[in-house]
Amino acid sequence: MTDNREIPPLEAGERAMLSAWLELQRESLAVKCAGLTDEQLRDRSVPPSSLSLLGLVRHMAEGERQWFRMVLGRQELEYRYYSDDDPDADAEFDVENGDVAEAFGYWREECADARARVEAAPSLDSTGTQNGKEYSLRWIMIHMIEEYARHLGHADLIRERIDGSTGI
Repeated sequence: MTDNREIPPLEAGERAMLSAWLELQRESLAVKCAGLTDEQLRDRSVPPSSLSLLGLVRHMAEGERQWFRMVLGRQELEYRYYSDDDPDADAEFDVENGDVAEAFGYWREECADARARVEAAPSLDSTGTQNGKEYSLRWIMIHMIEEYARHLGHADLIRERIDGSTGI
């Protein structure tokens, strides 16, 4: 995979800056997964953790769906990997038989939808609702940048364990 990451602009409006930083995080996850076999992507970090690169991709797909479609877009949708019956089960990390192509397709689809929603929103003050609380688009974007950044630290360690790659 070619590294298509772009450093965010040093000066830009707030929406452009947040969009650029979020895109950098998304692209960084793709780069960290690039060139690995399906089995390597399913490889768990350390016992007893269920954390894997494929699990992180699935987790971030669910996060994109939740915050941009379900909260900001106010859509009533199901999650793909877990249900309301057991919302804390972290089923997105249960990747033993996970379909890699499906997971990456789902993640890319959710990222594309999120980009379109950010572009279409009248302002960063546009809001969505979850559990009776209003969240601004600004808050959602900052949260997603934080969520990716935190999990990219995990991805760094998992990738280094798999093949020694660092600094990607």
